[in-house]
Amino acid sequence: MIYAIVLFILAGLAEIGGGYLIWLWIREGQPFYLGAFGGIFLALYGVIATLQTFPSFGRVYAAYGGVFIVLSILWGWLIDKKTPDLYDWIGAGICVVGVSVMLLAPRQ
Repeated sequence: MIYAIVLFILAGLAEIGGGYLIWLWIREGQPFYLGAFGGIFLALYGVIATLQTFPSFGRVYAAYGGVFIVLSILWGWLIDKKTPDLYDWIGAGICVVGVSVMLLAPRQ
């Protein structure tokens, strides 16, 4: 389970970081090389995600969505200096519960 959590975090950082670098390039007029690095990080995210050991592609990617919500809130707070409010944290908590149900529920 630790391996899966580490992969979720690494993939999340690659996806959010890549998207953020492309955002900086296009939306904020930063240099092209930031966008290029962003593209590399996004491709790396795609590779990292395939290293998960869960058997279902759809379930893994749905779980990534929930994890990315939490990581995006943290990224916005720490990197973009946008303080999350109570509703951000409540929504993130709901997502974590949903991810836990999808990945950890007993199946036949």
